Amino acid sequence: MAQPEEETADTVSPSIYIFHMRECDPKKCTALKLGRLGLAKVSYSINRLPTSSILLYPFAKEVLSPQDRQIALSRGISAIDCSWNKIEELLQLRRFNARQLPFMLAGNPINYSIPFKLSTLEALSSALYITGFTREARFLLSKVKWGETFLTLNREPLDLYSSARDLEEVKRLSDEYQKVYNI
Repeated sequence: MAQPEEETADTVSPSIYIFHMRECDPKKCTALKLGRLGLAKVSYSINRLPTSSILLYPFAKEVLSPQDRQIALSRGISAIDCSWNKIEELLQLRRFNARQLPFMLAGNPINYSIPFKLSTLEALSSALYITGFTREARFLLSKVKWGETFLTLNREPLDLYSSARDLEEVKRLSDEYQKVYNI
C-alpha cells in the first residue's frame, strides 16, 4: 500500500489485495479505484491472493481483532469484490486467515447506514483501523467523498474494536451493537 504523505519512510503498512469478480459498475467500484490509485493490487483470480493473508469474509468463523496485526503486516489484507451469494463455491478458505468484520454501518451513498453493507474500501479501511493502522485507514477513506461519513458513523465501534484485548472482546462488542440495531 502506498504510504500516506505524512508518514515517514521507515513506517511499514500492510499490503492490500483485492480479488475482483467484475460484477459491478467499474466507474463506481471502490475496489477498482484503489487499484487505479496504486493503493491495492487488483487481480481477477482468487489464486493471486497471497496465501495466509487476512481474507475479509463475512461468513468466517473468526472475527478480525487487533491480534491480527502481525498477519496483516507480514501477509497483507485481502478483500473480495463480488456478490456474496455466489462466492461459496469459489473459495478454498484453508489458504487464508479468513476473518469477518465486526458490526459497522455503511457510509457509502448506496447502502448508507445499513449494517454490514460496506463497500470494499470501507471493509479494507475497517480492517486497517482495527489492526492498528489508523492513519492508513483514514488515508484510504480520504479517497472518496463519503469517507469521513463512514468514520463519523463508526468512530466509537472502531475505537473500541481497535483497543480490544482479544477477539472475544471484539465479538462481544459487535454483539452489543447488533442488539441495539435488532440484528
